[in-house]
Amino acid sequence: MGSKAPSWADQWGSGSFSKEDDAKFTAKVGHNNGSNKMAEVKAAASTGLDKAKTAAQKVKSGTSVGIKWVKNQYQKKKTSK
Repeated sequence: MGSKAPSWADQWGSGSFSKEDDAKFTAKVGHNNGSNKMAEVKAAASTGLDKAKTAAQKVKSGTSVGIKWVKNQYQKKKTSK
């Protein structure tokens, strides 16, 4: 009852990778410059955070002006009656 199919080792090799194979993989995938990508992501996040802070300050300022306007309108009605 012999099997004519190739064994696992014949299909996939020995299963060990050399340092050369690992270097080829990282070069192909692009894991070498991870610190550069991290710096780019941090810079983009910092820029986004600055924009969000500016927008929040504008909303806060606009809300304050709006509340003061409503308060003044209420005071005018209250004193004119």
